Amino acid sequence: MPDTKRVLVADDQPDVLEALRLLLKAEDFAVETVSSPAAVLAAIEERDFDALLMDLNYTRDTTSGREGFDLLTRVQQLDASLPVIVMTAWGSIQGAVEAMRRGARDYVEKPWDNPRLLSTLRTHIELGRVLRESQKLESENQLLRRGRPDLIAASRAMQPVLTLIERIGPSDANVLITGEHGTGKELVARHLHALSPRASKPLVTVNAGGLSDGVFESELFGHVKGAFTDAKTDRVGYFELADGGTLFLDEIGNMPAKQQAKLLRALQSGEFQRVGSSKTRRADVRGISATNLDIRKEVAEGRFREDLLYRLNTVEIHLPPLRDRLEDIAPLAQHFLRRQATRYRKRIGGFEREAMLALMEYAWPGNVRELEHVMERAVLMALGPQIRADDLGLHARADGGARLEEMKLEDAEQYLIQKALGRCDGNVSRAAEALGLSRSALYRRLQEYGLGAGPGGKGSE
Repeated sequence: MPDTKRVLVADDQPDVLEALRLLLKAEDFAVETVSSPAAVLAAIEERDFDALLMDLNYTRDTTSGREGFDLLTRVQQLDASLPVIVMTAWGSIQGAVEAMRRGARDYVEKPWDNPRLLSTLRTHIELGRVLRESQKLESENQLLRRGRPDLIAASRAMQPVLTLIERIGPSDANVLITGEHGTGKELVARHLHALSPRASKPLVTVNAGGLSDGVFESELFGHVKGAFTDAKTDRVGYFELADGGTLFLDEIGNMPAKQQAKLLRALQSGEFQRVGSSKTRRADVRGISATNLDIRKEVAEGRFREDLLYRLNTVEIHLPPLRDRLEDIAPLAQHFLRRQATRYRKRIGGFEREAMLALMEYAWPGNVRELEHVMERAVLMALGPQIRADDLGLHARADGGARLEEMKLEDAEQYLIQKALGRCDGNVSRAAEALGLSRSALYRRLQEYGLGAGPGGKGSE
């Protein structure tokens, strides 16, 4: 089934509407035309569109564009993610600039240039679809439903992770989660717990690498009154608190050797003693642990017990860094944007094309956690209805951001295509020439990777 691009066209001149209807229909767009602001709002409320192409001036206001500006504001309130391209008479660029400040994605001048108008529409439709990806994931990915933790994962690199989570989540298997700082290890632990029969019981998180020898046993297993000087009352430890549920041991690779033996015994037998007590207690605990270290190297160098590693990793889940998950950057950014915009009570619907390109080019050494912090800053800094590149506060690395030598071939190709299209302002012909490809070869790759003609370019095709 062909991909149908649905466009709503608004203008008070019947000849303009008919000309645009014929042009877009010939290019396989699904077109609906209306002639008043009220009809625009009614159509958007009742039907879904991929873009709105609208005039700024209407019968009651033929010069200032005020009615068009008011309409643009109402459209933003109804659907801030809908790409809006405004049409303005030649010489009225000031009005177009004002419209973009109010949330329009782009503008075309009347009389329009057919190739440029078509390229602008296609570009913003594709970018709009990318920015809505995180919303679609909720209906496409069962792991995101029914109140489970948000796990945005559209990239190919994350598909094995999702498969493992779905398969082992309902089990009692101990799981070791590895990956760099900020890749979402705790989120995966929460997801595993939510999928398990233990979901109604506690998920207890412990920074295992942050407990000193002096407090380790007391924190993990509890103590009785009088066990040591400051033991004024009995205390229940983390292990016992997790009875029937899940114990998440974060930073497990940093745990000192003396503590590892005590943890191993408790995990093997489910038995422990509170400090200062001879009474043996039991707890039914599923163990999930996480580390950013090369845990097998730690074993080989004698810093981590091999038998404890075997106990912890019945199944191992490795989380790839964000630089290997390029397809996830846009939906993650949109997800965090919605969360922070709600938190700070700001109406922000999306990203300018330069901002999205900056997000794609950045190396993300702090991974998903850094992206979340960047989006919080961007929401605080934003003055308009869209995030601008300056709002992000990113400073791209000298090598261009993504480390090509560390990418898979397909991810590197996708990155270079996006960068070329950005440099060429979305002009496919010039981007193809810069990449040493034919235009048809580049179009095939754009279709294969689900990319538009650049991140919002205006060039002709």
